[in-house]
Amino acid sequence: MYSIRSRVKGLYIAKLCGRFSSSVTPTPLKKVLIANRGEISCRIIRSSKKLGLQTVAVYSEPDRDALHVRLADEAYCVGPAASQESYLNQSKVLSVAKETNAQAIHPGYGFLSENAEFAELCQHEGVEFIGPPASAIRDMGIKSTSKFIMDKAGVPVIKGYHGEDQSDDRLRTEASTIGYPVMLKAVRGGGGKGMRIVMSAEEFDSQLESARREALKSFGNDAMLVEKYIKRPRHVEVQVFGDKHGNYVYLFERDCSVQRRHQKIIEEAPAPGLDEATRKSLGEAAVRAAKAVNYVGAGTVEFIMDEDKKFYFMEMNTRLQVEHPVTEMITGTDLVEWQLRIASGEKLPVRQEDLKIEGHAFEARIYAEDPDANFMPGAGHLSRLFTPQPASDVRIETGVLEGDDVSVHYDPMIAKLVVWGVDRRSALMKLHSALSEYNIVGVKTNVKFLMQLAMHEEFSKGNVHTDFIPQHEKEIFISREPSHEEVCAALLSTIHHGANQEAKDKNSPFALLDGLTPNLSYKKKMKILFKDKEYTADIIFKGNNAYTFCIDNEEYTVQAAVPKNDPSILQCTVNNKCFPVRAIIHENEIHLFTKDYSYEFQLPIPKFLSASASEAQYKGAVAPMPGVIEKISVKVGDGVKKGDPLVVIIAMKMEYVIKAHCDGIVKNVFFKVGENVTKNAQLVEISEKTAD
Repeated sequence: MYSIRSRVKGLYIAKLCGRFSSSVTPTPLKKVLIANRGEISCRIIRSSKKLGLQTVAVYSEPDRDALHVRLADEAYCVGPAASQESYLNQSKVLSVAKETNAQAIHPGYGFLSENAEFAELCQHEGVEFIGPPASAIRDMGIKSTSKFIMDKAGVPVIKGYHGEDQSDDRLRTEASTIGYPVMLKAVRGGGGKGMRIVMSAEEFDSQLESARREALKSFGNDAMLVEKYIKRPRHVEVQVFGDKHGNYVYLFERDCSVQRRHQKIIEEAPAPGLDEATRKSLGEAAVRAAKAVNYVGAGTVEFIMDEDKKFYFMEMNTRLQVEHPVTEMITGTDLVEWQLRIASGEKLPVRQEDLKIEGHAFEARIYAEDPDANFMPGAGHLSRLFTPQPASDVRIETGVLEGDDVSVHYDPMIAKLVVWGVDRRSALMKLHSALSEYNIVGVKTNVKFLMQLAMHEEFSKGNVHTDFIPQHEKEIFISREPSHEEVCAALLSTIHHGANQEAKDKNSPFALLDGLTPNLSYKKKMKILFKDKEYTADIIFKGNNAYTFCIDNEEYTVQAAVPKNDPSILQCTVNNKCFPVRAIIHENEIHLFTKDYSYEFQLPIPKFLSASASEAQYKGAVAPMPGVIEKISVKVGDGVKKGDPLVVIIAMKMEYVIKAHCDGIVKNVFFKVGENVTKNAQLVEISEKTAD
């Protein structure tokens, strides 16, 4: 994945890497255990092998066949699906390291990466923790402590309440003093967990309860801080690095403003629209932050930036960030290699004056989620997975391949798509093009959403902020109807699919698309559905892969060709307009991917099957996805109003509140707190009658 863009670029990287040296004799690493899963584990394994290091993977029972397990030199099971019993099981992970003689543990991000107790345990057992000292993790992991340290170090900080009195009354009073809107944040939080925006005093109590519940579940601590919420801020972060010899550099900034559910979805480097003075001020502030806690290794200092480009410290992530590849692309570095070398005692390979920005990079996070359902995460089998071709300017960071599953137990990220261009415009065009080649069948994804976001006029101008998606929701979420040309392509795909399935029927003109079919007249009527609209086509086979389609009384001359190297591609010509599509039939759906959009058509379902499905519907609250019951707010006999909260479930690291669909009386509650539920499981039954 690390092809060099040019010989000059290659010489630049060689120059940087060649400066790894130290007056103190380093202790070379030979074997590294990766205490993580998914794409970051695969990423660390690649850089480790590049340095000649042996790698040890750990995995939970559902991850037995995961890609990171297949790539590592050794792999060991550390427990069942629950993270607390596997990837977060400190003693088990450390025992594997000792058993395999691994000299170091790389925690990746998430899980144990920002766990001060684990860092101390590693030190006690003589295993190198590839990350900062436990003291730095502790100081920066507690938001109230970190803000005090940053203020003292001269790093700009948003004023707020970071005190020890955590009573509801005190927090409510502080919020009123600060003035609404305010932001509630889990003191030990990160990744958008335990974070709520409170717009008014009326909603403070409910938002506080929700934030505390999520924080306790995610971090084992429900302490909160309250600070002023800056409307439409930018989220700009700086990559910093420190070594064990007191040297520090910053590798410039990334803009991560475009988010959903307070979680990043697309990142870029450098941040658009920043002047060099602001860029330097950001970098120097980040280095002051790192020095203040004697930081070692890779870290990210996150800032909130207002419309006047004034910035304020938000938090420091004491680990490698998900979006680190965009920094690598514009600086020609391998930050994981830096981590490994610095952990062995080597000095930073560069001085600040050696670093420069070259070009522009974007990272798009590809998730198994449904943007049309408030980005609800999903899970399932990756039946088909087509990706752009990796190159020097296109990176794919992933932990899954076609045929793998997106697990319900963990984060639903499928991959990170990273592109580089000589400037922002060319990088953005490349991102859109590469996204159009990312074709996935089996789970709902956000790829189409990312394509529309990348081409939005305001995003193209670099006018980004954290409210970008809500502000431009109507334009980004616009639903397109297929053209008749695209309907023709979808119908052609069913003919092609039939050819594959019915290849024995050599006399059917709909069984072959190779131009060898007898030149005879053949008619057929076909139907497909797109959402609630039915398309009916009268098709006449004309010979030599030529057809006449009649749709809504419009006649189209259609031809098709199929490349031998990829039968999923159809080269369609409709009324002399030639365009390629990828068409995949999966179960009862036709997935049609074009260069700038994708459609899901349905094949008609027999009436007896659709009637059975209709009869299977029930009234009441159902689980939107597999999860665990976290809270039940009602009992049998309770009266409820439409919209009242009934059940809270935790699924794919997110909290979901299931609400009543109507006024009525609770007739049954089918589960208890702590129980697992499957997708579409009925949770509560409500008798539809007026509640007293």
